Amino acid sequence: MPQQPTDIALAVLDMAGTTIADDGLVVRAFEAAATAAGLPAAGEERDRARRYVLDTMGQSKIEVFRALFGTEERAATANTAFEEAYARFVDEGGLMPIPGAAEAISRLRGEGVLVALTTGFSRGTQDRILAALGWETLADLTLAPAEAGRGRPYPDLVLTALLRLRVDDVAAVAVAGDTAGDMLCGRRAGARIVAGVRTGAHDAATLREAGATHVLDTIAELPALLRPA
Repeated sequence: MPQQPTDIALAVLDMAGTTIADDGLVVRAFEAAATAAGLPAAGEERDRARRYVLDTMGQSKIEVFRALFGTEERAATANTAFEEAYARFVDEGGLMPIPGAAEAISRLRGEGVLVALTTGFSRGTQDRILAALGWETLADLTLAPAEAGRGRPYPDLVLTALLRLRVDDVAAVAVAGDTAGDMLCGRRAGARIVAGVRTGAHDAATLREAGATHVLDTIAELPALLRPA
């Protein structure tokens, strides 16, 4: 049986796929990164790399590229190309909030729950996304992997949010995301609630297998889970 929600003081929420719909922009930006790193435009090697990117959605992008390309130079080249491509897509208006996401965050904060927005992107890309949506002050805290130490699936983002926002107990934390990495991150951090959402990269079965305590259709359902009537 899943743990029952109670006394949640902090909600740590993923961005792309959870609170923001990016319409496949991560995969499109990966294609630019793979080309910059020297992968053939088509074939088995490219397909394997694309599959790995999909499987590791939500994780720190530079770490994904280090695992894919083997050398720091190739990883850095890929990461730069990825960031430039994703920034271009953001500037072209390719991002939209998940319906009800901003309202859910505002409701949580209005009910006394602190909210942190986390990402696998760099701080520069995260800030660009927040600015494009007008979300610069929507949450109490925003965090990128380099500011926490390690990205998902490690627990650092959640634990850093807890420390910075001076929350007393990991059992007062809820985590929500759309990927297995989000679920592992929340579980490893000891969060009471680890909620998967079905608006992003991974399906309900994958989220449950990775440790989700709850699976929601959308982040808009989170306030009712954390603060039931």
